[in-house]
Amino acid sequence: MKFRFYKMIKKKYFKLLFLSMLFYSLNLRSAFAYLDPGTGSVILQAIIAAIATASATIAFYWRKFKLLFKKIFGKKEKKDLSDK
Repeated sequence: MKFRFYKMIKKKYFKLLFLSMLFYSLNLRSAFAYLDPGTGSVILQAIIAAIATASATIAFYWRKFKLLFKKIFGKKEKKDLSDK
């Protein structure tokens, strides 16, 4: 019984926390923040790294995918017994 009570309180607490954070983030005004060129460079590097990682991952799994399809749907060679 005690465990259910704590679980119920925890659920209500997280719901209240989520709603208050959502309300706070929707009511933000201008930040008046300054992004220097170094920050832009870091953001650009992160975007390029993400693209390179995604393309390498796709290339790696694409090869496995192609080998799987070749294995499943590949042409089966017929043995020619007349040569012997």
